[in-house]
Amino acid sequence: MNDEQLQRYSRQMLLAQVGPEGQQKLLDARVLIIGLGGLGSPLAMYLAAAGVGHLVIADYDQVDLSNLQRQIIHRTRDIGRNKTESARDTLQALNPEVKITALNKRLAEDELAHEVRQADVVADASDNFAARFALNAACVRAKKPLVSGAAIRMEGQVTVFDLRRAGSACYRCLYRDDPGAEEGCAALGVLAPVPGVIGAVQAVEVIKLLAGIGETLAGRLLLLDALSMEWRTVKLHKDPACPVCGTC
Repeated sequence: MNDEQLQRYSRQMLLAQVGPEGQQKLLDARVLIIGLGGLGSPLAMYLAAAGVGHLVIADYDQVDLSNLQRQIIHRTRDIGRNKTESARDTLQALNPEVKITALNKRLAEDELAHEVRQADVVADASDNFAARFALNAACVRAKKPLVSGAAIRMEGQVTVFDLRRAGSACYRCLYRDDPGAEEGCAALGVLAPVPGVIGAVQAVEVIKLLAGIGETLAGRLLLLDALSMEWRTVKLHKDPACPVCGTC
């Protein structure tokens, strides 16, 4: 690390669990983020600020005025722009040292598999079950840790699926069948900071996985009820009959 990096990340390296070695692991890491909305915004910003060396960000949507209430990586001037372009500009302004690869498209099966294989950790900040199922399957095949988050109304959840650990569940163990049509925040609403809280927790879990510190949320589902400001933890177990990871 050079002198500027030592100063930029000094507060993080003061932590005994991180130190220079842990920071170097972050600088050498590559993280794939799917989705640059309410979850992906704080997630990507915290990872860039923390010094994750290479962020691959993927989204196929454009910035809309209604996004700005919670998608803090975008600005009013970005309305109409591709979210990947808007997010890339914000992240590079925050930390010019971080390499940003912006994928302005829905990743097809082969492309998704390739990007997952290249990543050290994958973060799911998408907003639909089809994308979550596809990403989960790719992570299971590649045995890459997946940090999953979701938020709606005044509720949120976050967990880690890590098939490198014996007995670890995958997303399909939690949601066995496709529930079909799902209503998002456009229909049900969402309190602005709620996805921010969940996205920030996702960033913590990604950093812990990369640096090899602490206990991750693998095997535990963390649930937030923001209305009462209560957190609950539910244990997750591998489903032997899971159609995705049951034979892994």
